[in-house]
Amino acid sequence: MSYLRYVRVIGTMHVSPRSREDVVRTILKERPNAIAVELDRARFLAMEGERKATLGDAIRLGKGGLINYALAKLEERLGEEFGMRPGGDMRAAVEVARRFGIPLFLIDENIDVIIGKIAAAPGREKLLMALESLAVFLPVKPGDEMPDPLEEYRFMMAAFRRRYPYLYRVLVEERNEIMARNLISIVDSLRAAGVRKPRVVAIVGLGHKQGIEHLLDRWKTGTGRYVYI
Repeated sequence: MSYLRYVRVIGTMHVSPRSREDVVRTILKERPNAIAVELDRARFLAMEGERKATLGDAIRLGKGGLINYALAKLEERLGEEFGMRPGGDMRAAVEVARRFGIPLFLIDENIDVIIGKIAAAPGREKLLMALESLAVFLPVKPGDEMPDPLEEYRFMMAAFRRRYPYLYRVLVEERNEIMARNLISIVDSLRAAGVRKPRVVAIVGLGHKQGIEHLLDRWKTGTGRYVYI
């Protein structure tokens, strides 16, 4: 059975102002039984009371603070592409869920588990990541950005997959499977509660949309596995 008949996956660009509008418009149109967002509990709570550490805070904490600050900035940059950092799109989904009393589900992998997987990356990818993290302190020059944000997004995804095959697997592919399974569980729970045709709207980063839809379309009920054809 294809679970795509029950789930509408919205792929957002976390840094795009249009994403928030798209999320609100789609939820209001679909009137779903549940809303799912690409967050875990820790990131949800961080989003609720967000306060960013500043470079000044890092300097006051010494060497360790500076290292953590550099890693946080790198995570922020990765997060804009792979959903590690919540943005306006996720906030919009949470706000609409609260306003209309729609059940909200957090479907992403635990951030501590993700960080542990990043720490286990091959040495080559760690070194490359460390070198590229230096760029987070450099200003963006006019003309560095591509004119089409969507094309830039796809270019960065392809480049990341090529340079970081291990990290791509743990940050994108493995999380796709976790989020797809969680969405399937949400649909099954709604059907068990008597909702004949449940409707779930899932808000995820654009880099996850196609993979999650692919998995939802290939889930074989009763086997607990995906069927690829």
